[in-house]
Amino acid sequence: MADKKQQLHIVMFPWLAFGHIIPFLELSKSIAQKGHKISFISTPRNIDRLPKIPPNLASSFTLVKIPLPKVQGLPENAESTMDVGHEDPGLLKKAYDGMEADVARFLRDSCADALIYDFAGFWVSSAAMDLGIPRFFFCIFPTWFLAFLGTTQDLIHEFKDRKSPEDFTSPPKWVPFDTKVAFKYYEAKLIVGAGEKDSSGFSEAYRAGIGISQSDALLIRHCHEFETDWFDLLSNLYQKPIIPLGHLPPHFQETDNHEFDHNWVSIKQWLDTKTKGSVVYIALGSEATPSQDQLTELAHGLELSRLPFFWAFRKAATSTVKLPDGFEERIIRAGQGMVWKGWVPQLKILRHDSIGGFLTHSGWSSVVEALMLGVPLILLPIMADQWLNARVLDEKEMGLEVARNEENGSISRESVAKAVTRVMVEEEGKKFRDKAKETMAHAFGDRGIHDRYVQHFIDHLLQKSII
Repeated sequence: MADKKQQLHIVMFPWLAFGHIIPFLELSKSIAQKGHKISFISTPRNIDRLPKIPPNLASSFTLVKIPLPKVQGLPENAESTMDVGHEDPGLLKKAYDGMEADVARFLRDSCADALIYDFAGFWVSSAAMDLGIPRFFFCIFPTWFLAFLGTTQDLIHEFKDRKSPEDFTSPPKWVPFDTKVAFKYYEAKLIVGAGEKDSSGFSEAYRAGIGISQSDALLIRHCHEFETDWFDLLSNLYQKPIIPLGHLPPHFQETDNHEFDHNWVSIKQWLDTKTKGSVVYIALGSEATPSQDQLTELAHGLELSRLPFFWAFRKAATSTVKLPDGFEERIIRAGQGMVWKGWVPQLKILRHDSIGGFLTHSGWSSVVEALMLGVPLILLPIMADQWLNARVLDEKEMGLEVARNEENGSISRESVAKAVTRVMVEEEGKKFRDKAKETMAHAFGDRGIHDRYVQHFIDHLLQKSII
C-alpha cells in the first residue's frame, strides 16, 4: 500500500459506453488496491448503473456525477450507447462534448496527479494541459487494432490515403511480420466510416488521433507474455511512451452481486444437470447486437449442433431483434438449452465445470474472462475491434471464428453448428481446448503478472515527481 506521502489522486474519464466504462473501472480498482485515490467521472445514470465498488476500496473512490446536456434528437434519459440506436451515434458524442466546461471545472478543483481519458473526450487533454496535470490516453482495445489503423496522423487526417474498403482488407504496408490479420470487405466498409464526421462534427478517428497525440503517454491493455509483435509495431508508429497495463482481469470476489444471487441459484441448478465440459455458453454483450438474420441463424445453428447450451441473451434497449418463433419452447422441451434474458454472473458461469466453450462477440473483456479460466472460444465478432480480435485469436489457435459470407457478413446455421461442434467435441478442435488451458496458466490466468503491469504504471507516475 502507498503511504500518505506517496498517495496519488487519479481522475478517470471514460466514454459513455459500458464496454469502455468497465475497463476504466477495473483499472481504477487495480490502482485503488495499491493505496491511491480515484475520482471516476461519468453521468448520473451511468454512475448508478456501475457494479458496486468492493467495500475495502469504497473509501478510495469518489464517483463524480456530471449531467449530460440535452441535445435535440437524443432520447430522454439516454446516457450510454446501449440507450440509443445506431441511426445517429453522433448525438451522444455531441452531448458528451457538452460536458467539457463541467469536467474542466472539476479538474481545476481536484488537485489531480493524473488524468486518464478515453478517445471521445479528446478535448479534456487541453484542459488538463493548461492545469499542468499529466495526461494519459487509455485505449481499451488491444495493440493490433491501433497498429492496423496507422499513426496518430493517419487518425487525425481520417485515413486520407486509405479511403476504400479494399485498403483495409489486407495487412497494411507498415506491418513487418507475417500475418493474415485484416478486415473482411463488409467490415472494412464500416471502418472507413470511422473516418467520416458524424453529427457531432468530428469523426471517431479524429477524436482518437487528437486524444493520443496530446497525451503524455498511451496506456493499453497489453501483456508481453501474450504477444510482442503488434506492441513493438505500435511503439514504432507512435514514437511516444506506451505503457502496457496487462489484461486487467476481474477479481472473482468482486463479481458477487447479492442482489442477483437468486439468478445464480437457478442458473447453477440447470448447469449442475449437465456433464463436465459439455455446455456451450453464449453471450454477445448488451451493445453489439447481431442483425435479425444473424440471430435467427445463430439460434438454429445452436439447435442443430445438438449440444447443450446456456445463452445469456441481452440486447440493446433500442434493438427490435427477437429469437425465432418456437425456439425457446423446443430447446426447453428437449432439455438442450436455456435462454436467460436478465443479468447473469458471467465469471461464475464460465468457471462452472459443465462449461466447455464460450461463443462470444470477441470483445476483449469477455475474451480475457474466458481465457483466464481456460475456456476455449467460438468467435462471432460483430463490430470494430472485435473483428481483429477474432483474427488474432484464430491465428494463434485460441479460438475458432464462425465462417461467414465474405461480401455481406451473413452466417448460416450450418456454419454455426460446425464451429461449435469442432471446438467442443471434435478431435480437430483439441488444439483450441489445449491452447485455452495453456494460456490460463500463464498470460491470462496469472494475476501476479497483471498486477505488476499496473504497479509499473504507478511507479512511472511516482518517478515523474508529480506529487
